[in-house]
Amino acid sequence: MCGINGLAFSSTSNRRIEPKVFERARDTIAHRGPDDSGAFYDGGIALGHRRLSIVDVAGGAQPMTNEDGSLVIIFNGEIYNHADYRLELEAKGHRYQTHCDTETILHLYEEHGGRVVDYLRGMFAFAIWDKRRRELFIARDRLGVKPLYYVQGQDGSLAFGSEMKAVLAGLEIKPRMNYAGLPDYLANHATTGETTLFEGVKRLLPGHTLRWRERDGDIEINRYWDVKFDEESREQHAGKSDAELVAEWKALFEKSVELRLMADVPLGMFLSGGIDSSAIAAVMSRLVREPVKTFSVAFAEREANEFQYARMVAEKYRTEHHEVLVTPAQFFEALPRLVWHEDEPIAHPSSVALYFVSELAARHVKVVLTGEGSDEMLAGYERYYKTVQLLRFGGGYHKLMPSPLRALIKSGVEGLPHESKAGHKLRRTFLTLEPDVTSLYFDNFSVFSRAHQTQMLTAETRERIGADNLNPYTRMREYFDAKGLPNLLSRMLYADTKTYLHELLMKQDQMSMAASIESRVPFLDHKLVEFSAALPERMKLRGAWNTKYILREAMKNELPPEILSRKKMGFPVPVGKWFRGEYRHLLDEYVTGERATERGIFNPDYLREIVGEHLRGANHNERLWALINFEMWQRRFIDGESESRNLNVEQAVTIAA
Repeated sequence: MCGINGLAFSSTSNRRIEPKVFERARDTIAHRGPDDSGAFYDGGIALGHRRLSIVDVAGGAQPMTNEDGSLVIIFNGEIYNHADYRLELEAKGHRYQTHCDTETILHLYEEHGGRVVDYLRGMFAFAIWDKRRRELFIARDRLGVKPLYYVQGQDGSLAFGSEMKAVLAGLEIKPRMNYAGLPDYLANHATTGETTLFEGVKRLLPGHTLRWRERDGDIEINRYWDVKFDEESREQHAGKSDAELVAEWKALFEKSVELRLMADVPLGMFLSGGIDSSAIAAVMSRLVREPVKTFSVAFAEREANEFQYARMVAEKYRTEHHEVLVTPAQFFEALPRLVWHEDEPIAHPSSVALYFVSELAARHVKVVLTGEGSDEMLAGYERYYKTVQLLRFGGGYHKLMPSPLRALIKSGVEGLPHESKAGHKLRRTFLTLEPDVTSLYFDNFSVFSRAHQTQMLTAETRERIGADNLNPYTRMREYFDAKGLPNLLSRMLYADTKTYLHELLMKQDQMSMAASIESRVPFLDHKLVEFSAALPERMKLRGAWNTKYILREAMKNELPPEILSRKKMGFPVPVGKWFRGEYRHLLDEYVTGERATERGIFNPDYLREIVGEHLRGANHNERLWALINFEMWQRRFIDGESESRNLNVEQAVTIAA
């Protein structure tokens, strides 16, 4: 895993590359590749690379050229099947200079041009400069495990990179907030689709390629792959028994784990004690000779400590287990720096914990395997079965219950105290909400719903956002309503794969790379994803509450019963409790403080109201977290405030179990 950046000026732009500026931009992401750096220049073209050496440590320096120097590549990621093509390519006359996967991409591009992506199994973001055609070809992996951002200027210039800070620095652009993305961020933890919170900065979407031409600066973007949950894809499983599906799925999963053990450096895995990471540990322990190195993170609070489950799995598979216990002081001290690494506000408090376990792992290994992706493929979140049940019973309730009685019940539920747990749960059902997808799914599981945003955004902010962008679910709804999706569960899974999963992958990438460590995701091997997406609903959600059925069946004879039957916890971080206690001052500074309210983005009365409700016992954890991080992000990037607090991770409590 590495960091890449590039700058391309069209023939008509009359702009020149300044190497010092370009290399300074490249080195803003030095944490992604502390082992080596390189740059290539060709007129108005510049390609930069920061290397974290994983495969062919001695010979894989970048930028890399083909035999005659006509192609130049910069690459971030890993191609797990690269060795499969070597003999075939050599037989066709290609001469290898290294043993790394980067060179295979080059030779495959010589053979297949832009269809090179169809041959690659792995995670990747790369750019190839074709000197003869004077074209730049950029590609991103199918699921978006590796990031790629870009800016296209009005003069045809193109800047791109693994992180937004490198893109902005390459063009020496002063960051400005993209107000159009604000409702999306406030509702959905992060912006979706191409949009980012930086004006002008876009994502190259997963499964897409971009081609740029020097003569006019035009770009052409194409989608080469998409996950299929439709009926046509399901035909591959027609007539198969449940046992046959479980066996096939397990074989694909085991192969995916095996492929991700490709490395010339030490590797390990993150072990939470949940079924996803435990399944990886079970398979990985059979495939390696030495004890698997496992790493876990937790907090002192009982509700945020899962060490007992991770230790149970570590003991069963005799791993070399390491743990880090993070204090609130360390957590909040790290936060400003990690917002800088994230480039956008940190969506989830668990990102901070992920950094600390990455930092721990980096003392022992350079590569880790992680469990991301299982929930979006196999229906692991409780919101899936809750939505199915709420819509099913909500329709009947609204049809059979007289309107006056429904109004009376709604009034009673809304009158319950905000700090009441029962009231909080009942307000999120059809007793108070309309029995439709927008209310019971999008609004219900948002951070700030449409109603909240109506209260919180000032008139000036709404005007700057624009009427066309005020609906926070526009892009989500496009995915949800995509053609060919056969049922409600498939619609939710497809939309989450396009949005929420992408956000989690960026969290995983940015926090692990902040500690200069590579993370790999076996559940997102594209062959396993294609098989999983096409599974019938019963193999994912069995009954009302049995989630990830096929995974549980595949591992039922390997994992301890306590792990198989565990309810999903996510990664609990007790920020709500901390905000009511010693870290109340963060609310006063970053939510209701003078600097935050004087921006005129949010209604101060609304901010004071939710802070007050939280202090009295209501659960506004996610909302306050989003507001604090949004203000920190603005100070760091929009205001240009320099880093004032340094990380102090050495004092984190490390335990070798």
